[in-house]
Amino acid sequence: MPKPSWTWLGKSKCFALHPWICFLIILILVFFGYESMSPRSLLVGRLGASETRMIYTQPKVLTPARSDVLILTPWLAPIVWEGTFNIDILNEQFRLRNTTIGLTVFAIKKYVVFLKLFLETAEQHFMVGHRVNYYVFTDRPADVPQVPLGAGRRLEVLTVRNYTRWQDVSMHRMEMISRFSEQRFQHEVDYLVCADVDMKFRDHVGVEILSELFGTLHPGFYSSNREAFTYERRPQSQAFIPQGEGDFYYMGAFFGGSVMEVYHLTKSCHEAMVVDQGNGIEAVWHDESHLNKYLLYHKPTKVLSPEYMWDQQLLGWPSVMKKLRYVAVPKNHEAIRN
Repeated sequence: MPKPSWTWLGKSKCFALHPWICFLIILILVFFGYESMSPRSLLVGRLGASETRMIYTQPKVLTPARSDVLILTPWLAPIVWEGTFNIDILNEQFRLRNTTIGLTVFAIKKYVVFLKLFLETAEQHFMVGHRVNYYVFTDRPADVPQVPLGAGRRLEVLTVRNYTRWQDVSMHRMEMISRFSEQRFQHEVDYLVCADVDMKFRDHVGVEILSELFGTLHPGFYSSNREAFTYERRPQSQAFIPQGEGDFYYMGAFFGGSVMEVYHLTKSCHEAMVVDQGNGIEAVWHDESHLNKYLLYHKPTKVLSPEYMWDQQLLGWPSVMKKLRYVAVPKNHEAIRN
């Protein structure tokens, strides 16, 4: 092909204009020509207007992100610790998917007093920059505090009954989450995060936790052998796990995944608890025991480190924890539960 030529401007016409006008025309043409060839413009033009060009440090195959902790399970699920992910990359990926996250929390009876701090700290640290639906299950809708919410974030109050025993409140959580997942949540959000209300967000908790099914390592057992796990050991219970089995001990206070995976988990746990109730037995740690049984045989696709579930008052701050993200609020358990 012949070389591009500027002769189409018309030699005689160009020189008939003032020299500075010719210079201005050439400058504009050069500017737009450069923009069309710039890396960002090439990316946007090739992939669509929604993508963003990113510059970040190249991952190194021979340089592990962390060498002091396990970062991958035997079934190839990531274990999420500080230093194992790039949140900018993840935010962009979930932004492209237009993701909405649901956060369920139960504020029954006196536990409603924890709701204000929970929501305020969630606004500061939970899924910042993404769309969030807070689903507050409570028997005291009039006591739900008014907390200012950011753009794309909303709060829904779901009225439920209370129960005399806190154990029953805890166990019926599985029933409520499964029911609303089937009837409502699957039409409104992409992922569900199920959390306890007597906690606060202390640091970033974002899309790095999202996966088809995730569980959180219990802060009291993350370094223990399976023999020390407080699984349900009575064969009469549906939550029974025999000696010699078990990967980790998961905390019932923070789990989640896609809406359908959470539906399957909570429905299974609820049905198992109904069977136990009919047989006159209650698992040692109630819904948490059934959660551990489910996650043993339905492996989570992502595991959260104890950064995402910690009690600094009881456990201090060991050096392996680079951040404490979701932490217990000091309280008198007897006074709150009774």
